[in-house]
Amino acid sequence: MAFINEIVIEAGHGAKNYWKDLWKNRELLWILARRDLSVRYKQTAIGAAWAVLRPLATMAVMVFVFEMVGKFEGDAGVPYPLMVLAGITIWTFFANTFTQISHSILLNSNLVTKTYFPRLIMPLSSVLVGFIDFAVSLGLYFIIALWKNHLPGLEIIFLPLFVLLALLTSLSFGLFFSVLNVRFRDIAQLIPFLVQIGFYACPIAYSASLVEASQDAWWYDLYYLNPMVSIINGFKWSLLGDGSFFKVSSLYSTVGVISVMLLISVYYFRKEENSFVDYI
Repeated sequence: MAFINEIVIEAGHGAKNYWKDLWKNRELLWILARRDLSVRYKQTAIGAAWAVLRPLATMAVMVFVFEMVGKFEGDAGVPYPLMVLAGITIWTFFANTFTQISHSILLNSNLVTKTYFPRLIMPLSSVLVGFIDFAVSLGLYFIIALWKNHLPGLEIIFLPLFVLLALLTSLSFGLFFSVLNVRFRDIAQLIPFLVQIGFYACPIAYSASLVEASQDAWWYDLYYLNPMVSIINGFKWSLLGDGSFFKVSSLYSTVGVISVMLLISVYYFRKEENSFVDYI
């Protein structure tokens, strides 16, 4: 007697097993990440050395413009170049990861139109790629800190916390913009503009202690609603020590904004991902 396996398709069955499918397809995540890494500096003359040259050149220009020409000063006892490089390191990690996530669906459009897998794998693979440049930039920081004889203290144990918060910030906003980028191609033009504005709005070339003199200003609370402000301040503090300004209470609003935005973005992504193929 032959037995026939019966397959029952239930409404909503895919949604129930989405996270299981995401785990089962984790190998695809590594494949996409390795592919992106292999083509990142392909056919460039100096390859991965760009991960060192970009932050180094940016730091040199900002030190010249803001410290030497603009006469900006960092926090007392903190070398200005190190303050700038620390800010550049964590900001670049956020900006690169956010940008990669925002473009991840369109960059993998050939996969989206050909086969099924949890689409969330594509943004997550972009997160892994961002860690490579970050690790190189952080290594550069330690080399210059050794040269300046200003190595981190015990505060460095909190460094992973601020890296995690930067990662979650890039993921929460990146997921939202990745959906918008599929539906509205103008978003691709908006993303570099937002990153550029954010670079100058965040405390990279200046100390956030300067903002404390304007606590009565209308924009003061809005300033700290930007989650990258407290993340950059905290990252600097973990590398530069107590001499670097860090308002610990600002982390409350940062965690709140990230949590709310991440929930909204995951919900929006899950709601729209089945329609990606229609717009691609």
